[in-house]
Amino acid sequence: MNFDQILAAIGGFGKYQKILYTWICLPQILLAFHMMVSIFTGATPPHRCRDSSSSADGNQSFIPGTLSVNSSLSDASCFSSDVLLQNNWTQRVPCGHGWVYSKETFQSTTVTEWDLVCDKAGLNSLGSSIYMLGLLVGSVIFGAMADRYGRRLVLLLCIALQTVFGVAVAFAPNFLVYVILRFIVGATISGVIINAFVLGTEWTCTKRRMLAGILTDYAFGLGYMLLAGIAYLIRDWRKLQLAISAPGFLLIFYIWVLPQSARWLLTKDRKEEAIALLRKAALVNGRVLPHAVQVEKCDILGGGKGSHSALDLVRTPQMRKRAIILFYLWFVNVLVYYGLSLGVSRLGTNLYLSQFVFGVVEIPARSLVLLVLPCSRRLSQSGFLVVGGLACLLMLAVPADHPNVLTGLAMLGKFGITASFAVIYVYTAEIFPTVLRQTGIGMSSMFARMGGVLAPIINMLHNHSPATPLIIFGTSPLLGAVLALALPETADRPLPDTVEDAENWDTRYHTTTRSALTCVRILSNQPKAQRSRSYDIQ
Repeated sequence: MNFDQILAAIGGFGKYQKILYTWICLPQILLAFHMMVSIFTGATPPHRCRDSSSSADGNQSFIPGTLSVNSSLSDASCFSSDVLLQNNWTQRVPCGHGWVYSKETFQSTTVTEWDLVCDKAGLNSLGSSIYMLGLLVGSVIFGAMADRYGRRLVLLLCIALQTVFGVAVAFAPNFLVYVILRFIVGATISGVIINAFVLGTEWTCTKRRMLAGILTDYAFGLGYMLLAGIAYLIRDWRKLQLAISAPGFLLIFYIWVLPQSARWLLTKDRKEEAIALLRKAALVNGRVLPHAVQVEKCDILGGGKGSHSALDLVRTPQMRKRAIILFYLWFVNVLVYYGLSLGVSRLGTNLYLSQFVFGVVEIPARSLVLLVLPCSRRLSQSGFLVVGGLACLLMLAVPADHPNVLTGLAMLGKFGITASFAVIYVYTAEIFPTVLRQTGIGMSSMFARMGGVLAPIINMLHNHSPATPLIIFGTSPLLGAVLALALPETADRPLPDTVEDAENWDTRYHTTTRSALTCVRILSNQPKAQRSRSYDIQ
């Protein structure tokens, strides 16, 4: 029997898998906190030069419109006065006594604490890019580690590191330490995302794989919305950072409840451990793991032995083509997703309300994915990318004095790219074989984080050319939609286990189907009491 048939026999998405997905979903809420918290902790409130004759911040007045996400030297808030020179020219004098910030919305942010305005405004966006760079590094390191040491160990390690360093961020003494700690948190987040998703996928049968994969996305959307409420109640950035990080300590019980991937154990020839886990899963699901071999031609994982590296992703022609396309799709999804999400402050509406609505949009987007994904992975991926790209391009045709229309189109773009993001996780896990699945998703995530690094930088271009970010966010998904059509269809097909399986996709699919039918026919001819004992893991 192949592994998918074994999962179906013991309950492909029974009580055991549902409990597992509960443990997988809880960290996703915390991930959403860390990913989006910089919208609030790094916000730039209205500010003006401090008057040297007054030390009381409350006596300062603020001119409407002084708020700028990326203040530059041309902003009035960056100069204290104009000095008349001898030749009747005037020279603007930079603020010599620091700045006074409005506390109407925020008590404190990293911007107000370290004066990241005017000539230092670029450091704020640089900090976001370095955080995204951490996600890139983490996807490479922890993806490769998981293929070598297992999904469970690396997932537990990443959760622990994320919690410890997340709390440490709240006590950063200066901006440099803050950026370094955030970089480490970003690296651990990649480890949690890819390992939790792959662990769940490898424990789920073919028919339930898509549903299970989307469940984690719902948890992320829930965290997205909860963050808006938490940030609304906690206006001090250090307290907010502590509030979103400390709950990670509650997950210490994962040491005892989180299982290893039986499929991964088999690829490492650790058969006894895999059998023990499968028997436990069967017991929890109210099934019995078959233990007597009567179907000789059914096997679990053929050719799963041996070591593999990232080079195997591009060593053979079909794998190379699919890997390159998937790498680009991940890059585009993250680029546009975080480009729109981090640009929420430019919509001109209430920041907390906009953040909440952006989170709400994720729920119907993922629900629609559940409806269309069983029909076709390929067409779903392409179609949602078209929706996200066209919405961004349509924003170019809307005048700036129609903020409601712009906000609506931004929501539509977020809807399309969120749905596409949900599809790409499932699609990638189904295309890469088991022996390279974690490495493949890790490499895909690396390219995705390149998009995350570029997203804040591209948003900075808005100050000089408002159309440039929208053109980039609009055209890149449309190219991805075309490339996605060149990928194979994976709906209702068994997961490939080896590079050979992936390379000979169509041949393997028909062979596996015939093998499964043979197993079913043989088992159906046996007495009912013997069917559950008619085969074993060899």
